[in-house]
Amino acid sequence: MRASSFDSSLMVLVTTINFAETIEIGDPISQAKIFDAQAADELVFLDLDASKENRSSLINIVRSVAKQIFIPLTVGGGINTIDDIVVLLANGADKISINTSAVRNPNFINESAKRFGSSTIVVSIDYKKRSDGTYSVYIDSGKEDTGLDPVEWSIDCAKRGAGELMICSIERDGTGKGLDLDITKRISDAVSIPVISSGGCGLASDFAKGYLVGGAHAVASGTYFCFKDQSFMQVRAHIKNAGVPIRLFT
Repeated sequence: MRASSFDSSLMVLVTTINFAETIEIGDPISQAKIFDAQAADELVFLDLDASKENRSSLINIVRSVAKQIFIPLTVGGGINTIDDIVVLLANGADKISINTSAVRNPNFINESAKRFGSSTIVVSIDYKKRSDGTYSVYIDSGKEDTGLDPVEWSIDCAKRGAGELMICSIERDGTGKGLDLDITKRISDAVSIPVISSGGCGLASDFAKGYLVGGAHAVASGTYFCFKDQSFMQVRAHIKNAGVPIRLFT
């Protein structure tokens, strides 16, 4: 789930296509309550604007959502300091996702994990294939090519204390063309911490492939659940029927 804002006081939930086009969904609090009622395992809020001016709006959303749902809440977007993490955790976030700040200051991963515990720190890795066929990590909402190899960067993040990795293929984001199973598998095999694969789920079978072929520990999706008449229980049942040993009930 991604949140954006039209002004400093109003946030709206959106999904994205290739991190470029945004599609408005509506009120993030209402949608969070719907997902909670449908028995989602976890919610992830990413602030697309990620500005200091927008931070108060994000905090209000996190606080309101945390009071009304009973599943873990991960929050990310524009988190650059230990104080940012303290404030979000104090207002109801269970885990914190860092992305651009982790690339620009890798020691921030070490510091955050040491202060709050690895289980609290998720490193989000957005990547895409370049014209020469190699893969690279992108930051700043997919605008800046870092030149980092996503597998090597994943290994570094794990060594620095990240508790989970949430990877996303920018090219597949919002397209429904299926997960990038190759990179998912390579990263899952390279690290010992949980890997959450996202970007591209268009069918229930894509979730199962994320586990069976990609070796992911979890699969995340926003667009799929916003626009398809599929509940989380239906998707879980499909995954279990495909041979993945997951629980059907949260």
